[in-house]
Amino acid sequence: MTATGRQCGDCTLCCKVMAIEELAKPANTWCPHCKPGRGCRIYPGRPMECRSFSCVWLANELLEEHWKPSRSKLVLTTSEDGLEVRCDPGFPDAWRKVPFCNELREWAISGETLDMTVVVIAGQRMTLVTPEREFDLGIVGPDERIVRELEDGKVVNVTLAKASDLER
Repeated sequence: MTATGRQCGDCTLCCKVMAIEELAKPANTWCPHCKPGRGCRIYPGRPMECRSFSCVWLANELLEEHWKPSRSKLVLTTSEDGLEVRCDPGFPDAWRKVPFCNELREWAISGETLDMTVVVIAGQRMTLVTPEREFDLGIVGPDERIVRELEDGKVVNVTLAKASDLER
């Protein structure tokens, strides 16, 4: 049980959408140790990545019940840049449905003032959601970073850059 009192219960979507390096499990495939809808078959000995992971729905009691991943088909995670919305590959457009699309747009509005982003990951494709529009980023490699071009505090263009180029 988490600090919010919430539990995964029958939800195992993170076991599908998240990569697990320790198990060499890629994103968007079921973990071989997961029994979908039931849980982890190696729970006591699960990898540290799994032990330390909590989706935003589990961790934030302000997030309403419709965001539970098994219902929404979306796993919300955080990154150093903001919020990541990971779609069940069987439901790549779940984030476009009401109320999710409306709430994501609201989060993009409040995130703009805090320099936080809202990124949707559907399969290998990423989309940056801003208050005014969506930027289809295509397939973003692990060594690439999103670079936003701002005008008057608004995102007007987005490009991808190699992380190593940004560190110079």
